[in-house]
Amino acid sequence: MTIRLAGIIVGLVITGILVLWSLLPGVINYSAPEKPDYYAFKEELIQPAGGFSFEGPLGKWDTAQLQRGYSVYKQVCSSCHSLQYVAFRNLQEIGFSEEEVRAEAASWQVPGIDPNTGEDIMRPADPTDHFPMPYPNETAARLANNNAYPPDLSLITKARPDGVHYVYSLNLGYKEPDPELLEKTGFETPTGLYFNVYFPNVNLAMPQQIYDGLVTYPDGTEPTAEQISADVTAFLAWTAEPKMIQRKQTGWVVIGFLLFMTALAFLSYKQVWAGMKPKKK
Repeated sequence: MTIRLAGIIVGLVITGILVLWSLLPGVINYSAPEKPDYYAFKEELIQPAGGFSFEGPLGKWDTAQLQRGYSVYKQVCSSCHSLQYVAFRNLQEIGFSEEEVRAEAASWQVPGIDPNTGEDIMRPADPTDHFPMPYPNETAARLANNNAYPPDLSLITKARPDGVHYVYSLNLGYKEPDPELLEKTGFETPTGLYFNVYFPNVNLAMPQQIYDGLVTYPDGTEPTAEQISADVTAFLAWTAEPKMIQRKQTGWVVIGFLLFMTALAFLSYKQVWAGMKPKKK
């Protein structure tokens, strides 16, 4: 009896702790001071018309879009942001031939060693090399960017909540703040920062990078700001999860197998117990 009573008490205590743990954040948020003034300017994330081709359970990569996105990264983003977890040879996965990968790799310079003198040099990259860092170290990166450190983009769409839509929106989020809200809230964008309605505190160290006509696409696609942002976002979604489509395809195979085994188990059950009659109560 004592053990049973102790078990009930322990269960009630644990239940109380879990209830408090669940309710406490809401109570704190409710009783906390009003949200900072920049919340008045924040907007919900957006996506391209029709979404991305790789979204959803039946999504697929659009290799033409991925190649355009790589072109945008190379021409626009690579001067500040690295792709340290991606090798040039991985570009074959988005439709580049082996010869094209070799040519692309050779168009980049990576650190090397002179075999004759042993000195540090810059050499054309090989397909096995990873994309080079734009700065030699973090200190140099901060000095070149008003003390802001440009993040590596290899996993950026996985490192941010709703990362695909966040990256797409952020590229298009540079707007003039509403004058009425400015006057009402007294909000100001500090010197050296840029107003962006999709950034967490709407003040971003990176200036606007995406404009209409910024790049020229070899396939003739019109380079609007929305198209450029969608292309580079798709490319970064691929760098973050290159096996996404294979994972989805494997998931369908697994679901099919489980359904088959469930049906087989049910039929086996019916066969084994077919001659058994339920006992009368």
